Amino acid sequence: MSPYRLLFDNVLTRLDAETAHRLGFAALRASPALPLFRAPSQPTQAMGLTFPGRLGLAAGFDKNAEGIDSLAALGFSFVEVGTVTGEPQPGNPRPRLFRLPADSAVVNRMGFNNDGAEVVAQRLSARRSGRHRDVIVGVNIGKTKVVPESEAVADYEKSTGLLAPHADYLVVNVSSPNTPGLRDLQAVDRLGPLLQAVRRRADSVTGDHLPLLVKIAPDLADKDVLAVADLALELGLDGIVATNTTVSREGLRSSASDVERAGPGGLSGDPVRARALEVITLLRERVGPDLTLVGVGGIGDATDARERLKAGATLLQAYTGFIYGGPGWPSRVQMELVP
Repeated sequence: MSPYRLLFDNVLTRLDAETAHRLGFAALRASPALPLFRAPSQPTQAMGLTFPGRLGLAAGFDKNAEGIDSLAALGFSFVEVGTVTGEPQPGNPRPRLFRLPADSAVVNRMGFNNDGAEVVAQRLSARRSGRHRDVIVGVNIGKTKVVPESEAVADYEKSTGLLAPHADYLVVNVSSPNTPGLRDLQAVDRLGPLLQAVRRRADSVTGDHLPLLVKIAPDLADKDVLAVADLALELGLDGIVATNTTVSREGLRSSASDVERAGPGGLSGDPVRARALEVITLLRERVGPDLTLVGVGGIGDATDARERLKAGATLLQAYTGFIYGGPGWPSRVQMELVP
């Protein structure tokens, strides 16, 4: 067993999951200049960008763009920050992050806790103007909780206007289960106008074509997955991120008491793997070979990563696998993916 796993099992699991995350992330940010790990290069072209490798960090870990360079030092080829909302918000009451070790899974109901688009934009601007690592940075945007659904488009437009100038690509998140009504925006009759508005705003503030993607839930029915795929092609989106967390609790190995203790929220990690793989397969068959598909959900090792690539993913993202695998996990997976 690795030293990190010993630490995780015997120390970190004794701490509240959010406290452990905060302490671990603070320690990582304290030494951003250290070349902690070096992942081998396997350049991949996607969305007009050159990614040094296939594996990136999913949104949710670095919500406020505070540790991009430290995370890149671990071997991630790209880092997606957020989810960022138009207005700052504290998120849901704690405790709101839980581990299910028997399933290599995490349950979160964080509720898009973040500093807001204006502060995050300032932080991204300051990073770019100073010394920083050459890593691709995506920005994931979502709806502010207190904003009514009737004003959701304007809220996304606000975030886009502030953040697009500092992003290498932008992801519209309509798939978190922790903001009431958010998943309703995945319906294509509502999603289409939202994505068109974000595209217009991004183009106007950047003066260029900024790659735009949408992130969808694994809980969509197959026909709705295909409807999003058709919409992405119709609107000329640059990609789809598949998938977010699930509200399902089927087939878990964890005890009923542990699952009940974790409560509601989005489940990530190994239990999402099978459905996330199905969604990528469905999407690739529908959209053809060119649209960028970012495979995320239940990637725990290089075998999972290769399986997702074989199913049609262009790029990969991870979160929970990183939590359970530790700081050496990104570079180890990247190394095993190189032919």
